[in-house]
Amino acid sequence: MPERNFDYETILRVLVGHGVEFIVVGGVCAAFHSVILPTFDLDIVHHRAQENLMRLEEALRELDAYYREHPPHRILPEAQRMDTPGHHLLMTAAGAVDVLGAVAGNRGYEQLLPHTVEVTLEEGLRVRMLDLPTLIQTKQEAGRDKDKLALPILRRTLEEIERKKEA
Repeated sequence: MPERNFDYETILRVLVGHGVEFIVVGGVCAAFHSVILPTFDLDIVHHRAQENLMRLEEALRELDAYYREHPPHRILPEAQRMDTPGHHLLMTAAGAVDVLGAVAGNRGYEQLLPHTVEVTLEEGLRVRMLDLPTLIQTKQEAGRDKDKLALPILRRTLEEIERKKEA
């Protein structure tokens, strides 16, 4: 399979353009909190309401998305399959995107929403991302090696942000 460029901004633009309700988590989220970690995909937690699932399916269709773990078959994502807390590991024309029904602790969109910040990437492109304390908590709970390696950097960044607030 040919390598694809990772262009998370294009993916976000298409999702927002279709009115998809989602929260950015993972490495791209960390980058917006000034923590640069290697990441090769965009991780989002989507709202699993039926109307949103239909908008998500349309956006993914525009991005030419398919499940990346089933080569050489190109299984296309459908709204009815994404109504679970499971993970949908997709490849798109703009790179990899992981569409997550829930993250560590089985927290879905509704549980995460109060722990988000809205970020403006450019005029008309506003997205929700996990706040830094919640991102740290989800990485800690996930317990994967790559998350364990990122935790000291994320925690130190949070300490610096809090220290600057107090000054």
